[in-house]
Amino acid sequence: MTEWSGVFLGVIAGAVLVMALIQVGAIIAAARLAQRVNQLAQQVERDMAPLVANLHTIGAEAARASALATAQVERADRLFADVTAKVEETTSVVQQAILGPAREGLAVMAGLRAALASLRDPRQASAGRRPARSDEDDPLFIG
Repeated sequence: MTEWSGVFLGVIAGAVLVMALIQVGAIIAAARLAQRVNQLAQQVERDMAPLVANLHTIGAEAARASALATAQVERADRLFADVTAKVEETTSVVQQAILGPAREGLAVMAGLRAALASLRDPRQASAGRRPARSDEDDPLFIG
């Protein structure tokens, strides 16, 4: 039994040595892989930095353009509101300046026309104001 125990002990020691070598190889491979992943991440970072900077610049310019467009739209809105107010004010002033005297002129003309009509023929003017009376108020009235 001692003979076999030495052989088994040697086989166990050999298996443990092989397992240790495989583990050391796996650790070395994992370290190399980690190093390559780290290098790849750094390269991607370097390559993406200008792209990110450009995207940041584009975003800032878009925000600036949007602010300018908003300001221009507000300015145009104020301009149209002012123009509308001025047009309404001008229309009101024109109506007051033209229609008021025109109405007064028409009233004066109507008065003159009535005065001239009464001077031309006083009988027609008075007859025109009083309705003619007849002896029979209503010839169709039965009563």
